[in-house]
Amino acid sequence: MNNNIVIQIENITKIYKMGKVTVPALAGIDLSIEKHTYTSIMGPSGSGKSTLLHILGCLDTPTEGEYYLDHEKVNDISYNKLAEIRNNKIGFVFQVFNLLPNMNVLENVELPLMYAGVHKKERKQRATEVLDRVGLGHRLKHKPQELSGGERQRTAIARALANNPSIILADEPTGNLDSTSGSSIMKIFSDLHERGHTIIVVTHDNNIAKMTQRVIKLNDGKVVNS
Repeated sequence: MNNNIVIQIENITKIYKMGKVTVPALAGIDLSIEKHTYTSIMGPSGSGKSTLLHILGCLDTPTEGEYYLDHEKVNDISYNKLAEIRNNKIGFVFQVFNLLPNMNVLENVELPLMYAGVHKKERKQRATEVLDRVGLGHRLKHKPQELSGGERQRTAIARALANNPSIILADEPTGNLDSTSGSSIMKIFSDLHERGHTIIVVTHDNNIAKMTQRVIKLNDGKVVNS
């Protein structure tokens, strides 16, 4: 395997069972992603984009196939080790912001650091630093409901960056935002790529896809163009 490849999947299949009905989501995908690259995944609704992203992020497991992350076979990794990988190596940004409404911006961003066992003083310092990087240093004490949609998404990005993950996965990160807020969010992703992060974005927006180095297109759970 090429040493520059961070993600490699082979013949990945995902089938969901709903009672007696089986629903195929992915139908034998082969794919590799190199370090420090910026990739978008596109396709019609139901093509398997989000399912693929969840498998890449170790949030879901394939029905069949093999997944190698940093040359380590994910299929063989224990549940606890997977949780550690999700917290430290991979940062997630979703279309819905998933912020806790009873916590302020700083506390929301501190959460992954808390799970990682980072001491309170360092936790606060690191969370403040990443919030400054996304332009929210002046909003630390505000609750999510006091923020605009763009500010909530920037908070979610800061939370994803808290443990300085090498890989950022984003599922329709601008889907709930107006065009101005969406543009500012994509500028953050471009800056993160320039800093050396590996970024994979699921999107339906051709303008966003044009900002990335590589576009992977799915249809009916298969890669049709990469």
